[in-house]
Amino acid sequence: MDAPTNDHRRRLLQAMGVVAGAHGVAGVTIADLVREAGVSKRTFYEHFTSKEDCFLSLYRAVSHVALEELKAAVTSDRPWEEQLEQALSAYLNHLSGSPELLRTLFVEVQHLGEAGAKARRAVMQEVSEFLLSTVHGGKGTADLDASLALAAVGGINELILLAVEQGRAAELPMLTAQAGEVVRRLTRRAQ
Repeated sequence: MDAPTNDHRRRLLQAMGVVAGAHGVAGVTIADLVREAGVSKRTFYEHFTSKEDCFLSLYRAVSHVALEELKAAVTSDRPWEEQLEQALSAYLNHLSGSPELLRTLFVEVQHLGEAGAKARRAVMQEVSEFLLSTVHGGKGTADLDASLALAAVGGINELILLAVEQGRAAELPMLTAQAGEVVRRLTRRAQ
């Protein structure tokens, strides 16, 4: 893609964040998006097949940035428990920085049927793989398998969603210890 094409896509994704944040995905129209982005409908359809496609692209892009925040926060020569705390702190701080977008993404993706569920599952799988690599790659030993890592990510996701639904997105960093405890307890499960 050339620079103007990338810029158009970026502006459309930003527009989706703004408009969906104000009206929910169901209340978004293509006209709203192109007006907010300052592009034509033709340009919209050069990048996305529908408003749902645009929203899911935004969901994946924002999730990717959050995962990169997780990865960048980890100091790999530390014990896995410290790496986990670093990653969770960075992730929750990142999420709390955009409460309206966070609410839109965490809540609205659940209303997009199978496509939304598939996108959500893919993101949760990526985060659980990161969790596994952190727990197994850090100094010290921990016992955590793929299904328990996914369960931990799901539990942490539910803590985040509850805070978002209660209007406490700015308080997400305070969940770091609780989220870390979810993982630590799963690594100490009965054998």
